[in-house]
Amino acid sequence: MGDMIVRIMGEGQVKLSDSHLPVLNRLDDELLAEMENGDGPGFRGTLAALLAKVRELGAPLPDDSLEPSELILPSPDATLEEVRELLSDDGLIPG
Repeated sequence: MGDMIVRIMGEGQVKLSDSHLPVLNRLDDELLAEMENGDGPGFRGTLAALLAKVRELGAPLPDDSLEPSELILPSPDATLEEVRELLSDDGLIPG
């Protein structure tokens, strides 16, 4: 198990253990389903929950840290369309 560097757009980076990915993936799957259904309010709530979980589980890196981000997450106020552009086939979170 390693760590990954996650950037939340407009907020900064956190270092997150790979062991937390299953929890995040469940939220990511919900987010994908809500986006496919066009469920704006549900999407907003799940995105907030996903980012809160990343902040809770991750350790913030200093602002001047230049670690490359392995994962980039949208800011909490990103629109459905903006998030759609960040998505890969398996969501925001790989795996």
